[in-house]
Amino acid sequence: MRFHQDISRIGIEGALLVLSPLPLLVTLAKAGPLLDQWQLLNSLIAGLASMACAYTLSRQPVLGKFFGIVAVAGCYSSALPYILKNPFVALTANVLLISAIFFFIDFRKKFQQNSKRDGINRCKQRAWWGTLMIPVPIFTSMLLAPPQSFFSQFIVSIPLLIALFLYLHWSLTSKSTSRIILTVTTILLIILSHVFSVTNYILSIALLSSCAVLLSFPHQKATFETKEHWWEMLLNHPARLLLSTFLALCLFGTLLLALPASTHDKTISLIDAAFTSVSAVCVTGLIVLDTAKDFTIFGQCCILLLIQLGGLGIMSITTVALHTMGLRLSLKQERVLTSMTDTDHKDLLISLKTILKFTFIAELIGATTLIVLFHAAGDSLGQASWRGIFTAISAFCNAGFALQSDSLISFQHKPLVLHIVSALIIFGGISPAASLLVPRWITGKPTPIPARIALVTTVVLLVSGTLFMIAFEWNGVLAGLSVSDKIQNAWFQSVTLRTAGFNSVDITGIASPTFLVMVVLMFIGGSPGGTAGGVKTTTIGLLAMTFWANITSRQDVEIQSRRIHSTTIYRAITIVASGMAVWFVVILMLQVTQQISARDLIFEATSAIGTVGLTIGATPLLDEIGKIIIIIAMFLGRIGPMTFFVLLSDGHTVSASRSPEEKVSLT
Repeated sequence: MRFHQDISRIGIEGALLVLSPLPLLVTLAKAGPLLDQWQLLNSLIAGLASMACAYTLSRQPVLGKFFGIVAVAGCYSSALPYILKNPFVALTANVLLISAIFFFIDFRKKFQQNSKRDGINRCKQRAWWGTLMIPVPIFTSMLLAPPQSFFSQFIVSIPLLIALFLYLHWSLTSKSTSRIILTVTTILLIILSHVFSVTNYILSIALLSSCAVLLSFPHQKATFETKEHWWEMLLNHPARLLLSTFLALCLFGTLLLALPASTHDKTISLIDAAFTSVSAVCVTGLIVLDTAKDFTIFGQCCILLLIQLGGLGIMSITTVALHTMGLRLSLKQERVLTSMTDTDHKDLLISLKTILKFTFIAELIGATTLIVLFHAAGDSLGQASWRGIFTAISAFCNAGFALQSDSLISFQHKPLVLHIVSALIIFGGISPAASLLVPRWITGKPTPIPARIALVTTVVLLVSGTLFMIAFEWNGVLAGLSVSDKIQNAWFQSVTLRTAGFNSVDITGIASPTFLVMVVLMFIGGSPGGTAGGVKTTTIGLLAMTFWANITSRQDVEIQSRRIHSTTIYRAITIVASGMAVWFVVILMLQVTQQISARDLIFEATSAIGTVGLTIGATPLLDEIGKIIIIIAMFLGRIGPMTFFVLLSDGHTVSASRSPEEKVSLT
């Protein structure tokens, strides 16, 4: 009886074949006018070893492991000259090296009965894994050096051609005419791009082709398998769902922004594309490239899409879209979403539809008004329309991206523009649910306690921020403005400090007291359910109420004759403490790695963690390690509070302890 390796592992053969040109690609990226013969020989040996590993790993595992380790070592040595100079590449390469070595060491051979159907599935697995690996050589070429010569661009297209031939083999084996036509058409497109010397777009063609091929793979349902798949483990747990969806969106945005069509000079480093993508998805607004000047209309549209998806949440949009098409999520996935949105099962769709309706209506009204105001300020109708739409969505999502290089400083004498943007920021930051309750709260009607805490805390922070700005910067950054403009710009800065990221005055010269106030306001952020970041207004409101209850010798924290459970207060303390711990670690890492003043780094770290997007000059000075730290800080700032809220709201209660009490001195 014949046996072969488990089908899921056969796909590794396709991955290794597609990655075999990688050592040569790395060598060509660092080659000078004269290509070193030893470097070329090393890359060729590594490529051949990768092919040999693909052939022998499932047949002779010991020999396959040997060839695999030789291929990994050869690829690493090919990239060594660049690894020693570029810390981002060094970090990525070392992680991949360790992962690859452990993979080959732990590789085990599994057997099962052979059949004709298994042969088709093996071809499918090779094609799928091979296609999945296409972005690796493409991003490697972008990271090291964009391919310039015809030969280097041809090498970039080899992985795609290998993957397409694997796909063609599977298509022929399964006798699928449509897939055969898709494959042959794509291969001809690549060949024609080289024949007619339009290889500048080969990276875009490769990425789009791999996406099209991956989407064409049919979904295979297991008949007897009851084990939970890895993607179900992500989708069926709230914290994992938040992490995976935002991470996937960040990676998707990086891929889009890395395309030549996204920037005017057709090139953008991978770290800058990742930085911009994470900043947009996490609605932060920190930038390393000028959004208006460096990105094309396509790139700006990609950024706007990432802002909208990151602000609303992918799952909210997906759930409503599926319901509109007559589909629905599983009961387990619906329970996950109810825990994420803090709603009942019956109210889930109603709540999500309300969020989307309010968001789009608010953005439409804001965009229409801003279009009129920008057109009146001198922009052409087309330019005003695009700026109005972009600014409205960016403001409501508290993103801080602007199509003016100076943000909104050029509109500091246009109070209507400032107030429209302020309104969008406020309503986006306090959540659609709380925004709809504003009329009831203003008229004194009964309001749910969480919304009341959020609204009261928001008003207190806005007013106090404005007063502090006026008091400390009257003759500072506000100097030269009229009294009316000083008050209105102080109000705008107080609003935008709470995670929006726009600025109407130059904040690089702020006084030290203003600096401290800004850091505190950025750390607090917006309200739960909104698009803002930070530790949230309700958290600070609860801690303030707890402080007042303690100094007035009250045993319980009460509001509107309702007692706040001690568990909720513990959660608030945990969120603030975790936020401060992350803040401290990020500042410490920046201080160790960056030659920038501590004042600027503290502001930068707080702005990133609070997903604010304001900077006083540190962002352009960051090296690649600094950018990586800020990327992590922005991601944690967006995901961290949400994940903590989900984890701490699990609903499991612990019975009261019968252990004896112990007093601990705090003074």
